[in-house]
Amino acid sequence: MLIAGLTGGMGCGKTFVASALRDLGCYVIEADDLGREVMLPGGPAYAAIIAEFGKGIVGEDGAIVRSRLASIVFSDPPELVRLNAIVHPAVHKLAHQRFREIESHDPRAIVIYVAAILVETGGYREFPRLIVVACRRQQQIERALQRPGAKLSDILARLERQLPLGKKKELADYVIDASGTIEKTLRQTKMVFNDLKKQAS
Repeated sequence: MLIAGLTGGMGCGKTFVASALRDLGCYVIEADDLGREVMLPGGPAYAAIIAEFGKGIVGEDGAIVRSRLASIVFSDPPELVRLNAIVHPAVHKLAHQRFREIESHDPRAIVIYVAAILVETGGYREFPRLIVVACRRQQQIERALQRPGAKLSDILARLERQLPLGKKKELADYVIDASGTIEKTLRQTKMVFNDLKKQAS
């Protein structure tokens, strides 16, 4: 089994590239999905998050309201550090559980682990290959603004917290430039897949 990390800046097209790799036959695991899972009622991070941030982040159904939690942590870096200290270990454990499950039934699998801050956390070092999806900064902002409820101030703040794309590209085994047409992005993605496939076989 071969595991490759997939990351990039906000609005660069990570989700699109991950979807294309899934269509080509890769298993795709999204850190965001695992993050939501560990925060569900009964999940490994649920009780600790409420203990740290209070019952005001809980909705009527007992679930953590992510927008309430985000409004606390994204405007206060130390609070974000505290949240990450709870969530990241739980996500890490769940990710490795999923890797083992995949390997048990498909030893030649190519697994793509998608995480926005894979480089910032140092998590990329766990994987033999790193794919970085990149585009121009102005494109990042324009694409992010198309998301429901997006605010320019929030987008700019998040971009400031992320490592510059140039630094991520320096660490990458593969860079997919998603600033051009969909066809160009897909062509690059297929080239990366073909190379990973040779290594996984």
